Amino acid sequence: MSKIIDKVKNIKFDFWFISKVTIFAIFGLFLVYPFFSLFLRSIISPDGNFTLKNFNTFFTYKYYYTTLGRSLLVSTITTVLAVLIGVPFAYVITRYNVWGKRIINIMVIMSLMSPPFIGAYSWIMLLGRNGLFTNFLGSIGINVPTIYGFAGIILVFTLKFYPFVFIYVSGALNSIDASLEEAAESLGSNKFIRILNVTLPVILPTIAAGAIMVFMSSLADFGTPMLIGEGYKVLPVLVYEEYMSEIGGNAGMAATLSIVIVLFSTMVLLYQKWVVDKRQYNMSALRPPKTINLRKVPRIIVSLISFAIATFTFLPQIVVVVTSFIKTSGPIFVRGFSLDSYRTIFYKLGRNITNTFVFASIAIVAIVIIGIIIAYLIVRKSGKSSQILDVLVMFPYVIPGAVLGISLLLAFNKQPLILAGTPLIMIIAYTIRKMPYTVRSSSAILQQVDPSVEEASISLGVSPMKSFFKVTVRLMMPGIVSGAILSWISTINELSSSIMLYTGRTATISVAIYTEVVRASFGTAAALGSILTIATIISFLIFNVISKGRVSVV
Repeated sequence: MSKIIDKVKNIKFDFWFISKVTIFAIFGLFLVYPFFSLFLRSIISPDGNFTLKNFNTFFTYKYYYTTLGRSLLVSTITTVLAVLIGVPFAYVITRYNVWGKRIINIMVIMSLMSPPFIGAYSWIMLLGRNGLFTNFLGSIGINVPTIYGFAGIILVFTLKFYPFVFIYVSGALNSIDASLEEAAESLGSNKFIRILNVTLPVILPTIAAGAIMVFMSSLADFGTPMLIGEGYKVLPVLVYEEYMSEIGGNAGMAATLSIVIVLFSTMVLLYQKWVVDKRQYNMSALRPPKTINLRKVPRIIVSLISFAIATFTFLPQIVVVVTSFIKTSGPIFVRGFSLDSYRTIFYKLGRNITNTFVFASIAIVAIVIIGIIIAYLIVRKSGKSSQILDVLVMFPYVIPGAVLGISLLLAFNKQPLILAGTPLIMIIAYTIRKMPYTVRSSSAILQQVDPSVEEASISLGVSPMKSFFKVTVRLMMPGIVSGAILSWISTINELSSSIMLYTGRTATISVAIYTEVVRASFGTAAALGSILTIATIISFLIFNVISKGRVSVV
């Protein structure tokens, strides 16, 4: 008892202690409590008794457990294909004198920034039953399968998520010390053997990091399989259907499915961490690898192939913008161009557009204020509590947004705090879910700031709080703004949590796009998608200028 009293006496009730307590309280209320409510709903029956009936149902009925197998199969195949595309593509772009590298990088990264369901919608336009490619190929006697089903989900996910691997691997390849590869070549290894035995093992942790991002993103995505899955149902879609069922829904089963997703997501993350920790390499790139100058013909061929891949990846954004200007007659596109789709959305769906940018703006203010304080606590006030805080910040990032949405609804649809159906619950979801971008970006730049700068300010009589905001925050500003822009891009494109939380008055652009596609109102969906695409491009260009071309992903 005396030791506890001594520890309490030694606590310094300063700005940072109060900030840490406040942030833990925020995460406790809006993350831990909702997920605890989710867990309770999965094991407590409506009459208040303990039960494992929902889990028994899941593992007994094929209708339920096959969706888990399908989700894991889709994520696994997507991850393998993403690695097979992303690693060689990154190697070619970083090591050879490919023309237009900067444009290729921007196209690939932009495809990652846009929401997956935009890709699904675009491929419906191209390879749907009445799609552009489908009709063209059919007119010359070539019948191709439509985009719907298992193969379509794999196609959209692979093109959408392989940029994770590309970005991670590109950074790693640029940081390898050239002397390692030169040493292998001096020992008689040819280029292929050197890549297999030296280059790939060194960047394996990075490949694993990119692969886990692909796996988790494809496992959590709701929009793509909902739009094009048809009979091929995956777990996030089943969670949505169980909770939003027209015959009353089954919150207990939806909670159980959510717990299953969270458990598998956590297992995959722990496995990836184990792999990375076993194969961690550190080096100083004193001699960065030199660019290999190809001769004219090989350079043309490699550049054309690279541009083809980048263009194919960026194609959904092009399709969305172009189709938004095509005339429509009900659900059918007709000859000619028009602004009718834009007039329609501004007249009928103006509230959705306003909601998107208002909610995102409020969320970004909260993300920046809380995020920079968390970054400081993690980097400068390291300890067990800071490690726990780091885990809490990252946890919402690796789980499906629909799961977060359900947990918030279960926690705040009753007294004493009713938030369900209000704009606030959506802003809270965005803040909690998108904060990792800002925290990671701010932490990275804070590690480069010498603590002595802040200490000098404090030694001159300025309080720690003022020193932080007047000195440290200013030095962190490039990282803060870069992370905030990435959080902003991700927020305005968010669908999976929004679809669970919205009402008629709080619907966003992403929700409107989804509902318009379901209604076959493809013109208005394209116009809404174009607004998101343009907002994303502008935001990314600002980010690219501020970060001086450095790509930052979580």
